[in-house]
Amino acid sequence: MTKTELIEQVADRADLTRADAQRAVDATLASVQDALKRGSDVTLPGFGKFSISKRAARTGRNPATGETIKIKASKSVRFSAGATLKKAVA
Repeated sequence: MTKTELIEQVADRADLTRADAQRAVDATLASVQDALKRGSDVTLPGFGKFSISKRAARTGRNPATGETIKIKASKSVRFSAGATLKKAVA
């Protein structure tokens, strides 16, 4: 599903204009992004939880040359599906 398709489905299900649905989807996504930037988790009961995962710096190996390299610490977004979502796709 693309963002455009999501907006169209939100408009249909919530009986909104496409423009109103687009603003709602954009505001929702921006709010999730802002919360994650602040380091907060975003929990949507029944759907799932977005959180930030931290990876420590580590030593790796270049697969092409076999040379040892240093990999910097990083952050990434994790999503854990909620029970209702898991049940819906099982």
